[in-house]
Amino acid sequence: MTPGGGSGPMKDCEYSQISTHSSSSPMESPHKKKKSAPKRKWEVFPGRNKFFCNGRIMMARQTGVFYLTLVLILVTSGLFFAFDCPYLSEKITPAIPAIGGILFFFVMGTLLRTSFSDPGVLPRATPDEAADLERQIDIANGSSSGGYRPPPRTKEVIINGQTVKLKYCFTCKIFRPPRASHCSLCDNCVERFDHHCPWVGNCVGKRNYRFFYMFILSLSFLTVFIFAFVITHVILRSQQTGFLNALKDSPARYPFTVVCFFSVWSIVGLSGFHTYLISSNQTTNEDIKGSWSNKRGKENYNPYSYGNIFTNCCAALCGPLSPSLIDRRGFIQPDTPQLAGPSNGITMYGATQSQSNMCDQDQCIQSTKFVLQAAATPLLQSEPSITSEELPLPGKTTLSGPCATLTLGQPTPPSSMPNLTSDTGLTDMIPLEEEHEGHQFLTPEEAPSPPGMLPSGSPITHSHTMHVLSLASQDSLHEDSVRGLVKLSSV
Repeated sequence: MTPGGGSGPMKDCEYSQISTHSSSSPMESPHKKKKSAPKRKWEVFPGRNKFFCNGRIMMARQTGVFYLTLVLILVTSGLFFAFDCPYLSEKITPAIPAIGGILFFFVMGTLLRTSFSDPGVLPRATPDEAADLERQIDIANGSSSGGYRPPPRTKEVIINGQTVKLKYCFTCKIFRPPRASHCSLCDNCVERFDHHCPWVGNCVGKRNYRFFYMFILSLSFLTVFIFAFVITHVILRSQQTGFLNALKDSPARYPFTVVCFFSVWSIVGLSGFHTYLISSNQTTNEDIKGSWSNKRGKENYNPYSYGNIFTNCCAALCGPLSPSLIDRRGFIQPDTPQLAGPSNGITMYGATQSQSNMCDQDQCIQSTKFVLQAAATPLLQSEPSITSEELPLPGKTTLSGPCATLTLGQPTPPSSMPNLTSDTGLTDMIPLEEEHEGHQFLTPEEAPSPPGMLPSGSPITHSHTMHVLSLASQDSLHEDSVRGLVKLSSV
């Protein structure tokens, strides 16, 4: 049996019994910890919106009226297909239920597309971007020390010869682009904002306006279609059995016919109003405010109009659909230092500024310690001497002083330095400039250890060996000392 052979199994048994139950142990390797699943951007979205299907569906928070819209469309269309379409397809033509079905699915598709899509929400500025913009505004307008909130900030741009003002959004911390506005219900800035429609449960903006227009236009056609053929059904029934008997056959569907009758006028009127807006390339927000009204002046005109009704309609309904800017299903990236590009003489700041401040503080602390150690351990002035190993450089003077020969592993102060005890004051440690003018200071590596580190009874032997400090080490020493004092005074 080899020596130590019997202790091997015992060690294995001992190590096999060791187990750590705490997952937060500092000795646990990082790769064993369970990584938390990254969050998506819709989970931390700052606006007042609802998200469904992992961020694929985006709606406003107030969706009660939207569900009422769904109920009215589904019930009215369901009663029409259940009671009127069989009789009309038999007596008139089978194309009636087919056309009604196409209109119904088109209405539902455009409604859901309008309600569940991003209307064109503009992303809010990050803290670094907001701070950069605030600094640019302060430099442009002159920073004021008053505590009051400054007036609304604006910028002016020229679009097709017309001056357009860009307003600053204090919530999103951005200058809104032309035709954008902040929705108070959704708490978002929406590009080409038209209005907030509670019937669809969402804002109407650049990315869903065409679907909204097709929804109300197709809904007006469906409403007129249902109302017209319900009246046709009643007339055909009344010719056979009389008007009162025709009403008694299916009394449940006629209250919805009355609702359909009154809703026709509002839906058709709304469709006509938005047809006018599309033909003139305006939004509801601009029309209500009268932004391009001739009442404001003869020179006031709509800079976004192409001057042709057909071109305006094609631009609004057939133009390319811009992508979403908020990337609501994207993952949140870990915090990384972001550099803000300087503009108008503005210095960069952000995440890197805190790192540089930390570095400056560390350097300042180290420099301060270095100055205190160097000031507490001056060398006594003595006559310059040159050893046989080191030769003087031409044109440079070397200063030296007697140093004690230190035993290896036992750092001690110089022999000329008085012993430091607990009763020694700070004035005894730091000599006056008049007494030690021209003295050289030791580097932190050569600085003596505190008195407590020197074991009692250690022999301190004096020798005649002289240490010569070069001029380069003197310059670097003074440079580091001055730099540390300057940084300390700046802090």
